[in-house]
Amino acid sequence: MNIPHSSLPRVVIIGGGFAGIALAKKLKNKKVQVVLLDKHNYHTFQPLLYQVATGGLEAGSIAYPIRKVIQEYDDFYFRLTNVQEIDTKNQKVIAEIGELNYDYLVIATGSKTNYFGNKEIERNSMAMKTIPQSLNIRSLILENFEQAVLTKDVSEQNSLINFVLVGGGPTGVELAGALAEMKKAILQKDYPDLDIAKMEINLIQSGDRILNTMSEASSQAAEKFLTSLGVKIWKNVRVTNYDGRTITTNSDLTFDTATVIWTAGVQGALVAGLDGKSLVEKVARIKVNEYSQVHGYQNIFAIGDIASMVSVAYPEGHPMMAQPALQQGEVLGTNLIQLLKKEPLEAFEYNDKGSMATIGRNKAVVDLPKYHFNGVFAWFVWMFVHLFSLIGFKNKAVVFLNWVYNYIRFDREGRLIIRPYKKKSFTTFTSDEV
Repeated sequence: MNIPHSSLPRVVIIGGGFAGIALAKKLKNKKVQVVLLDKHNYHTFQPLLYQVATGGLEAGSIAYPIRKVIQEYDDFYFRLTNVQEIDTKNQKVIAEIGELNYDYLVIATGSKTNYFGNKEIERNSMAMKTIPQSLNIRSLILENFEQAVLTKDVSEQNSLINFVLVGGGPTGVELAGALAEMKKAILQKDYPDLDIAKMEINLIQSGDRILNTMSEASSQAAEKFLTSLGVKIWKNVRVTNYDGRTITTNSDLTFDTATVIWTAGVQGALVAGLDGKSLVEKVARIKVNEYSQVHGYQNIFAIGDIASMVSVAYPEGHPMMAQPALQQGEVLGTNLIQLLKKEPLEAFEYNDKGSMATIGRNKAVVDLPKYHFNGVFAWFVWMFVHLFSLIGFKNKAVVFLNWVYNYIRFDREGRLIIRPYKKKSFTTFTSDEV
């Protein structure tokens, strides 16, 4: 990998997501050599991927170059690569571009979409975990409308403008709201020769309420907001298959649609090489202790979505969200320095700052530790928190100006098919990123 030799201990970080970047910042100009590996050369602000998918923002607004983050860090290196395996015996990372020895290894590979073993759903539906996937969704949505104006077959036309989102978590709810607003204010102008009133947005949730990780009050408010926007919510319905045209469920309910976006679950993005006893197989996460050390290893750590830190308060590990990842990265940065000094380590304790979701214009729900609220004020809180959390002043400014413009004009001008989404046929789609 052409990393210079150093007399300092080498810390290798796999992953430039929230956890990896938080750790990198904490290790800035410390007495260690740091190597950060990632398959992308940018950090993605994943909470706003749905706005890229629906034309509200361009991809560059929520991405930030990793090399720019670390350009003023001493003895700090980035390599663009996909890590294939960890050789724990020889303390070596094996990647596409070569091998690299480590003194300390931090796995921060995040999560990926969980299809629960259903290969046909995985092949035919769309995922939204990366920027390329979001751009694919945006292209497919617009291509479907372009196809719909060409066909005279009513059944095919309805299928093309019928959207099904599987999973009633924050991603599914926010995406449903964004699509509903496109239907209400934009698509009828863009496609006057289509009966946009026939467009359906279906949100399928396997449980008895959407946003089931938030309070009951927020769940009910979100459902009310979505229903007012025309979204059809189907609760206690589990999708069993999707062949590219028809969704089947555990009931008699079926949906004919050309677009299924799968947001029903995530699992850890594992790297091969760790002892099987270190893994939680059900969700593909890595067992760690309160110091983020991987079970069975002294110098290997895992943070963020990939890590399962079980405690009394979190018997299944911390939620796979940005806040736990950021906090774990910061605490581990402190602990690595303490470890080198042979000083006591700080046990991680998650500070739950709350959760939130936006449903559309002037509509959001917010759960804070002691307060729950929704509506316009919650929407402003959601915007402020997300704007503040973006990396880079330019990204903050661009996103803010886009939001102001979109609010005043009630428009989304990112409705561009920059990179057409290629599919084999109308009934066979692929969920590959590129």
